[in-house]
Amino acid sequence: LSESGVPQLVQPMIWDYAADLDVEGKVHLIEKYRRCGFSKVWFASAFKGATGVNQSLTLIGHHLKNHLQWLRVASNSPADVLEGIALTGWQRYDHFSVLCELLPVAIPSLAVCLQALENGGYSEKIKEKVEKLLGMSNLETDAFMR
Repeated sequence: LSESGVPQLVQPMIWDYAADLDVEGKVHLIEKYRRCGFSKVWFASAFKGATGVNQSLTLIGHHLKNHLQWLRVASNSPADVLEGIALTGWQRYDHFSVLCELLPVAIPSLAVCLQALENGGYSEKIKEKVEKLLGMSNLETDAFMR
């Protein structure tokens, strides 16, 4: 791979939407990419659409945990390796599947995930900020929004 010249042409993207992603495994994978000559990598997370083919509502807590795990991967990797993170929002699992959660019901999840990434974590203060930004009185992360 190193001799092919590919590492000078592309940057790999590591995809994982799990709430309990393997932080140590991802750090090890980044190290492998570095040894092959890739100077930068991207992460891909999801703020919606990654928890079930016919999901209609977004479980914010799942996506928040995924982003917090990616923050752990980033903090355990060399500081200069991360080029960025793509917050994906899947609409369907394939072209023959029904739509999964639509964007309007996932806006709170997107806001929570973006704030967690921007602030390097999630706290009661960040929750209150998201509630204020969205005009919500009670943002639920561990249950489906009512």
